[in-house]
Amino acid sequence: MNFLQKLALSYSHKAMQKSLENGFNVKLLKKGQEKKVNSKKSYMLYAHIPFCHTFCPYCSFHKYYYNEDLAKRYFESLREEIKQIKDKGFDFTSMYVGGGTTLINEEELAKTLELCKKLFNIKEISCETDPNHINPKKLEMFKGLIDRLSCGIQSFDDDILKKVARYNKFGSNKELQEKLSKAIGVLPIMSIDLIFNFPSQTKEQLLKDLEIAKSLKPQQITTYPLMKSNLTKDNIAKTLGVSFKDHEFEFYKIIIDFFKDYERNNAWSFSLEKNTFNDEYVSSHHEYLGVGSGAFSFLDGELLINAFNLNDYSKLIKEKQNANIAKANFSKKEIIKYVFLTEMFAGKIEINKFNKTLECNLEKDLFIELLGLKLSGAIKKESNTLYTSEFGRYLFMVLMKDFYTGMDLVRAVFRDDKRLQDKERINIMQENVDPLDFKSMEFKG
Repeated sequence: MNFLQKLALSYSHKAMQKSLENGFNVKLLKKGQEKKVNSKKSYMLYAHIPFCHTFCPYCSFHKYYYNEDLAKRYFESLREEIKQIKDKGFDFTSMYVGGGTTLINEEELAKTLELCKKLFNIKEISCETDPNHINPKKLEMFKGLIDRLSCGIQSFDDDILKKVARYNKFGSNKELQEKLSKAIGVLPIMSIDLIFNFPSQTKEQLLKDLEIAKSLKPQQITTYPLMKSNLTKDNIAKTLGVSFKDHEFEFYKIIIDFFKDYERNNAWSFSLEKNTFNDEYVSSHHEYLGVGSGAFSFLDGELLINAFNLNDYSKLIKEKQNANIAKANFSKKEIIKYVFLTEMFAGKIEINKFNKTLECNLEKDLFIELLGLKLSGAIKKESNTLYTSEFGRYLFMVLMKDFYTGMDLVRAVFRDDKRLQDKERINIMQENVDPLDFKSMEFKG
């Protein structure tokens, strides 16, 4: 990495932090805000399933320990919220189900997806899961419902699996391969999700992970960089140790070279065949509506945040109120920068289309940012299109990681009910948030 590239990376990181500080000045709502349909826009539906059997030290997503009775009641509330969204006039062609572990209760999830297919013109549904929920017989019930299933493997290395407490829970390298080989092909698209840049992970361990994943021939492989934040760094250090040298850029180049014969979906996802249906739905869906506890919606320049507390969420839905309890407004320039990030993360932007969609002048509105990116070699312009270079792919991967780290802070703040009491506004980036304590995720309601 040359001097200009290092400078561009540093500047972009600081600019992202500034954008998060500006955007994540969140207003707490005394009454949920009505979600209104804009007939000129298309929307994606996101549903959150906040339950897991076990927690990983690097994961800060919104979740509770699984309880069957609690989960059933939650799914009932979730389906009721979906019906209420339908009554407001919304329609969707695409749906993403995240968690948590989305397939943790297959019967309840199937009923929920069937309802969504019945109410909306949904053509594609993507779900996340773990290696314990890819039994072929169970997956059979989702034929015609789930089009893409991503399975969080994280690593095939037994030493790493033991350190992150996944070996005993999900199986050894050999067992994981057996589970995946039986599951791949049941549904149209299976994605194997890996994490790279674990502390002490070697180049040889990384290459072995990639080779095994490739040998199984899933339709997609996603390679996430380890996302460390103040929330997770202590847990990561306790389980995986501390790395004195960061191999992220080196390992990223290895990954890019390894998958040079694959189609690139975005900066960290690869497919056997070209497919825009992948984990990062924000790249292809700028407007999305979230249902469920802790779900986010991004509508008309506003981030709406659903209640995290399961009791509060269920109460709001039962009373037929909007489930969002807070919102953040973004300036026009911040919206342009956000959409610019998500589209460049996918590799390119058609300038005229971008300008028409956002009613802006990209090359004027982001003149300084584009100049810096061009000088560093991160992007290049051909005709009416901006493309990322290999360094640019890495830079936008880092920025997407920064963005997700900021969203993790939002989750951490809104999981803390006491922090929200008697406040009208919270600037998320200025909040002191304690590291994750998994004991607090045993829901007591």
